[in-house]
Amino acid sequence: MRRSWVAALVLVACQTTPVAKPEPKPAGAPDATLVISAELRGYLGPCGCSENMRGGIARAAAQLSKVRSEGQPVFFVDSGEALFGAARIPDDAVPQQEKKAKALAAALVAMKLDVRQPGPLDDVRGTDFRKQQALPELEGGVRVLERGGFKLGVVSGASAGELAERAARARRDGARFVVGLFEGALDAAIPQAPKSGVDLLVAARAKDEVAGEQSRLLRGEVPVAQLQSKGRSMLRVDLWHGAGDRPQLFAGAADRERALAALDERIEMLRAQTNDPGLAPELKALRQEKLVELESRRAAQASEPLETPQGQWGFATRFLPLESSFPEEAGVKAIVDAYDREVGELNLALAKKTNKECPVPGKNQQGFVGNAACLDCHKEAFPVWQASKHAHGLETLVKVNKQYHLDCIGCHVTGWQAVGGVCRIDKTAGREGVGCESCHGPGAVHAEDPTVKNIAKGNEPKVCVGCHDRENSPHFEYEKYVVQILGKGHGRE
Repeated sequence: MRRSWVAALVLVACQTTPVAKPEPKPAGAPDATLVISAELRGYLGPCGCSENMRGGIARAAAQLSKVRSEGQPVFFVDSGEALFGAARIPDDAVPQQEKKAKALAAALVAMKLDVRQPGPLDDVRGTDFRKQQALPELEGGVRVLERGGFKLGVVSGASAGELAERAARARRDGARFVVGLFEGALDAAIPQAPKSGVDLLVAARAKDEVAGEQSRLLRGEVPVAQLQSKGRSMLRVDLWHGAGDRPQLFAGAADRERALAALDERIEMLRAQTNDPGLAPELKALRQEKLVELESRRAAQASEPLETPQGQWGFATRFLPLESSFPEEAGVKAIVDAYDREVGELNLALAKKTNKECPVPGKNQQGFVGNAACLDCHKEAFPVWQASKHAHGLETLVKVNKQYHLDCIGCHVTGWQAVGGVCRIDKTAGREGVGCESCHGPGAVHAEDPTVKNIAKGNEPKVCVGCHDRENSPHFEYEKYVVQILGKGHGRE
């Protein structure tokens, strides 16, 4: 009796409640949108060693939410190489890297990932670990996704033959548009594209670190794209229904691509100028303000509807760089914050449990001795060092609660994992910051018998780029930076 009453009430409600009409699609709005991420390589966000660093999974989530707010069906695809950043992980770093991979997987789930193609870096801790993350994967190299009446095919392969066979299967299952995830680098993908059978080919793995520094789109019979690695950019593909056997990359998109590329060049140039270590604070603030303005202008231009030929079946692409001034999605940021907090607690507990101490250098054995051993003979140099950012290297980690992160600590203390250095993350006393020996090398022998022959001069660029690398210090120029650490008694009379 109760069930009949509820059923009757639902029936009346359905008969009397007016059905809301869908909002009319704005002129020029796409019929569907595909968003692609690639080569996250274990990055939840930029390291933060430099200002204005691009990237961050929480920023990616916010941009994805912004696209979804437009109203059309949206698909989110990842091309793989997400969970880890290196093919081999040191044993003591395994707990942190696994926790980070789990946080990345949780973020992708929160972002409603539709499908991904795993890459070799996803299996660094084994296929079982990868599968435990329960991410939607491309089984058999092909999947047809449907949303809002639009069918999207996603295929993967390492050759034109594999891609073409899987693309044909996707089209037989009704796919209106097929994107291919090529299991290789851009230069290898280009010759495969014409016979791949897909509408857009994405190179899933950059050739090397340098190649992954920029996003690229090569127009052709089948366009080929590569995304900037480490979660610094996404690719947006807008799709329009229309007549024709195959979709065309709309010509109007090329004009916008050129305009956005020109803005990208200005932004990168201004970012480098803003990070100039010798810049006066007032000028730095002005350039920072201009940088944010340019980033906002680019984002606005990228989001403007494209004027498309009426009735034609086609698509347009645009890269979505994740600038430091962009907002972060709260739910995903909470995942990242929890990781930062928990991994510090984990590493601190492991350090106390393993109790691994660095050996103390013996007589005539090269090793680290700390700044105190240098002070007696080099009093004039110390005020120069103390006024530099090097002296406060560890403090910068403490401010962002990353002083117990194994990804960071090596460049913020002196002699990490070395004789006389720091081997426990909770015991950094006397080795805090980037000390004398970080540049001049271990000084145990020199401290016992001071000569110019048993200590490095410390003024070689190769010494600096161990930490000031492309990732952590993208605008590093030796000539500009070295003058910031020179002074009386320290390289200058």
